[in-house]
Amino acid sequence: MMQNDKDAKKEAPKTPEVVKPSPPPVFPGLDPAAARQAKEFKHTSALLACRYEPSGKFLFTSGQDNTLQRWEIETAKKTDMAGHSSWVRAMVFAPKEKLLFSGGYDGQIISWNYESAEPIPLRQVLAHQGWIRSLSVDPTGQKLVSCGNDGRIAIWSIPELKPIHSWQAHENHAYQVGFHPSGKEIVSVDLKGMVRIWDLTGKKIREVEAKALHKYDAGFGADIGGARSMAFSTDGTVLALAGITNVTNAFAGIGNPIILLVDWATGKITKELTSKEKFQGTMWGVAWHPAGFVVGTAGGNGGMLWFWKPDQANEFAAIKLADNSRDISIAPNGKAVAIPSYGGFARIFDITPNLNPPKEVPKVPPAKK
Repeated sequence: MMQNDKDAKKEAPKTPEVVKPSPPPVFPGLDPAAARQAKEFKHTSALLACRYEPSGKFLFTSGQDNTLQRWEIETAKKTDMAGHSSWVRAMVFAPKEKLLFSGGYDGQIISWNYESAEPIPLRQVLAHQGWIRSLSVDPTGQKLVSCGNDGRIAIWSIPELKPIHSWQAHENHAYQVGFHPSGKEIVSVDLKGMVRIWDLTGKKIREVEAKALHKYDAGFGADIGGARSMAFSTDGTVLALAGITNVTNAFAGIGNPIILLVDWATGKITKELTSKEKFQGTMWGVAWHPAGFVVGTAGGNGGMLWFWKPDQANEFAAIKLADNSRDISIAPNGKAVAIPSYGGFARIFDITPNLNPPKEVPKVPPAKK
């Protein structure tokens, strides 16, 4: 009996080691937590803003030398574009017309053919008195809306850049403006965090106070705040506003980055997105990924890139950047994000780096009877 037991042990197959698969990414097909830098482009001056062109072939940036840059992503070929006499923070595309619109601190809106071998200004209008802060194109591609330091909102025809309608929307600097994805409403945000929703005739529908985005510093006698960037969720039900909060020194911009989520139907602020570790600086860019997560980037005490689930206050992934970030843009295919920096670099981060097919988990053979 003892011998048979020994023989049985010798004949029994060894149980192969079971390899546990890696936990799936938070969002299928994407893994922001494992994001890595894929490309880097260097300009001769600090960069302010960036936008992916709709096909994903080009990345456009703006520099503190008053020029725009078009980077061919595959080859890193750079084409400089001159036309503004000051900095540019606002850029938006009208894909049907193959046009890029840029808005400068010189108050000018310029249109460019973004596919041209050597893009030059096509049309140019003095749109606002003072800085143009934001531009947006409606879903039909027929209207452009702008806002600026004069507190006005203006609607322009595409491609002619002829004025359609304008109105005094805010008592102070208007920082952001955009068409709702439905194309039937316009939202604007000013320096003091006042959010106003308008119909296309300029009639105010409602307003929301985003108090966390504003601080009056009595010591310097100055206001600081406003939405430095904004983005709608894909379905248009939530608006994300990025800025600075908890300001202790307006002159030095000392405070903490923040993103507020606003329910479009009710006008209520439903969530404040902040970082787990307190970071000193401003949230300069926010984008809503089609997969459903929020991406934000900040500059101040260095630079950071964060990823949030919209129902959670703190990020599920964070990446420390090499220097101060100034803006953010998501690639049309959703697989990468681009960030311009104070150091003059435009960096592209791949958020699908670990998507190799997982190793097959060995199957345990059934025990012999």
